[in-house]
Amino acid sequence: MEFENAILEYRLKKGSNEFEPIYYYPDIDLGEILARRECEFFVKNGTTYKQLSSGIENQLFVIFVEIYEEEPPLEKIEMTKSTVSLEIRELNARKNHPLITMKHYNNHFDILSVIGSVYTYYDEKEWERDSAEIDEDRKTYILYVSSTGYEC
Repeated sequence: MEFENAILEYRLKKGSNEFEPIYYYPDIDLGEILARRECEFFVKNGTTYKQLSSGIENQLFVIFVEIYEEEPPLEKIEMTKSTVSLEIRELNARKNHPLITMKHYNNHFDILSVIGSVYTYYDEKEWERDSAEIDEDRKTYILYVSSTGYEC
């Protein structure tokens, strides 16, 4: 099966086994679809959705979500298509998830390589993955990590 003209659709849980299409992305890059599927959270128009599962129906990739929390939407950020950004943040709600580092990559497969790993290393420290999110409002991926205490 080839996915040159892949399509992504987000479906919102409405009932016990009922889902409604809410966002549709025609002709999307396969790398972006795979990176999005690796994200437990999806933010769009101020609403954070939690991924429940994912599936594929011929050329249609589907991510099933439920509403996790709602806030007023942030001002839209315009970024170039040439790079994809990734924030790596410490999982610490009391400190508003402090930024460890921000990276820019050339494609979504590079993002997937990082957010799909259990362990990453920054500032000579080992960090363990908790979760990832795609924030469309801010045009960035976010990886939440916790320190393992191991130093390189």
